[in-house]
Amino acid sequence: MKKNLSLPLLAVLAGCGASQAADGGTSAPGPAAAQPAARPVASPPAPAETAGAAAPDFTLPDTDGNSVTLSSLRGKIVVLEWFNPGCPFVRYAHSDGPLRDLAARHMASGVVWLAINSGAHGKQGNGLDMNREWRGKWHMEYPVLLDESGDVGRAYGASNTPHMFVIDAKGSLVYKGALDNAPLGKVPAEGHRIYVDDALAAVAAGRPVEVAETKPYGCSVKYDH
Repeated sequence: MKKNLSLPLLAVLAGCGASQAADGGTSAPGPAAAQPAARPVASPPAPAETAGAAAPDFTLPDTDGNSVTLSSLRGKIVVLEWFNPGCPFVRYAHSDGPLRDLAARHMASGVVWLAINSGAHGKQGNGLDMNREWRGKWHMEYPVLLDESGDVGRAYGASNTPHMFVIDAKGSLVYKGALDNAPLGKVPAEGHRIYVDDALAAVAAGRPVEVAETKPYGCSVKYDH
């Protein structure tokens, strides 16, 4: 059954503070749309192909003052979750949606889960205190890494929150895209599918990931302009 949403979609998008629509597309153009649209300064570059591409290395601080380096986790399966505690899509996913327990289930099997906030200073969801507060409220047992420069987000082509990436034990990207096929709990007729769950199951079984890339949805990542 489809879940009834407590907020109209327009109100949710307003809460995102972004031009991204629920399916990851941009909002309708204004009167000046007849002119060629300039590429937004904050748009991340197109990432490398998913299958077999090496995941860009990085070192970022977390909200507890520790540094996390991706290459030090080689040999482990890693999930990267682009994060913004002010984004309605993230709030739903962590309160009533899949992220309420998804990470805990896979971490119990040895998966490393990392949230990354690439919001610039002064943007929605940015700031050590806010990220530390919401990490506690949602009982997140994994780090929230702070990427205020946006360098890591752009290296991955992260465009939305949440935008998910799965990295295998060899350090290769095997999945990138949406968390699932049900933004804000709107389950389609064909049923609920959690793409990250599927990708992790395939990696654990030594099988290729059937759906290696999907279109992300949610709020835009709040890069600096």
